[in-house]
Amino acid sequence: MNIKRAFTILGFLLAFAIMLPVAQADEADQAIKVTFSQPVQIPGRVLPAGTYVFLLADDPAEHFGVRIFSADRTTLYGTLITIDTERPHSTDNTAFTFAQRGSAEPQAIVSWFYPNSTTGHEFLYPKQERKELAKEKQVIVIAGD
Repeated sequence: MNIKRAFTILGFLLAFAIMLPVAQADEADQAIKVTFSQPVQIPGRVLPAGTYVFLLADDPAEHFGVRIFSADRTTLYGTLITIDTERPHSTDNTAFTFAQRGSAEPQAIVSWFYPNSTTGHEFLYPKQERKELAKEKQVIVIAGD
């Protein structure tokens, strides 16, 4: 009876070890769903107002890639290259840094921070555009606030 119990416990531990990576998958890819009430610019295009899913690329070797999908994940709007950026304090919710521009142009997403993280993803714009965005007032918006 003790051997049967030991095998049961061992089987349970193995099942838990197999399921553990699956349980952490959402945090590993940093998938978040966010709704923009106005159009926003990302490198290479403008996203219309709507709901989008932001997540890291599937391949761990491409951890600098951020993918942006439609809310139902059926349409890929872009795979964007980012670099790490830091902030002094984390927040409980997703945070975006926007470059505020004139009323004729949409705000540009400069960076994205996953909840409870001080390391985020700064989007890489073409050199001239990056210089222009750096001159604009930068505003941090906490999703859900």
